[in-house]
Amino acid sequence: MRVYLVIMDETDEASLALRFAARRAQRTGGTVHLLALVPRQQFVAFGGIQATIEEEARSRAEALVTAAAGSLLGESGKAPVIAVKQGDGVSVVRDYLAEHPEVSALVLGAAGSGGPGPLVTHFAGTAGQLPCPLYVIPGGLDEAGLERLS
Repeated sequence: MRVYLVIMDETDEASLALRFAARRAQRTGGTVHLLALVPRQQFVAFGGIQATIEEEARSRAEALVTAAAGSLLGESGKAPVIAVKQGDGVSVVRDYLAEHPEVSALVLGAAGSGGPGPLVTHFAGTAGQLPCPLYVIPGGLDEAGLERLS
């Protein structure tokens, strides 16, 4: 069974990657893993304040990935695997891939304009060292183009 890993955040690129992965999974009898990243905070506040800031960031990530999972379940009838992890995005994704050898492809969305994001930049540059193929979905695709691609 094919497993497509999508990194979820609040960007249009993540939504595009999710739509692609959901369609591919449906067509191949596969499933989708959703990984929400909670970045480490850049500053350190007093203990209680820092804990509150980190908990709010984690809650936002959990709400985002849960909403995406609900949408995916409604469309395909299959529940995705959900994970929320804190840390540097590149390291978290690499660790996730190492812990989940069943992942068949890492699916990232590229911005429709401007430069690529940090995950696309890193993983496109090191794609040959990944344990699975990397799919970078162009941000300028409309629904018809996404349908043809998937």
